[in-house]
Amino acid sequence: AHLVESGGGLVQPGGSLRLSCEASGFTFDRYAMSWFRQAPGKERVLVATITSTGGSTFYPDSVKGRFTISRDNADNRVYLQMNSLKVEDTAIYYCNAKKHVRGNLKDDYWGQGTQVTVAF
Repeated sequence: AHLVESGGGLVQPGGSLRLSCEASGFTFDRYAMSWFRQAPGKERVLVATITSTGGSTFYPDSVKGRFTISRDNADNRVYLQMNSLKVEDTAIYYCNAKKHVRGNLKDDYWGQGTQVTVAF
C-alpha cells in the first residue's frame, strides 16, 4: 500500500490550501480515509475522516466549518480543502487509510506527510 500527499506549503493566515492524497496498492473504495496532523512537540491528531463511500464525514471542533474532506473513488484520491487557515493549523499533515473487519482494525496505512505552514 502506498499513500502520497501533496499540496502543502506556506500560506498566510486566512488563506486556503487544498491537500491531495493519491492511494495505490489496495482497494481504495473499501477503506475509510482520514487526514491527521502533527505539530512540533505535539501528538498526531485527527482532523477529518470520510467513510469508504464518501457518505459520511467527521471533523473535530478545531477545524469544523473550515476544513472539508472529500474523495474520488474512481481516481483513488482523497482531498482536504482547508479554508480560513490559522497559525495554529501549522503542522505536518498525514493521509491515512483504515479498514475494519468485524469491528477490528485490519489495515492501517500512512503517507509520509506534507508540511503546512501558516504564517505572515
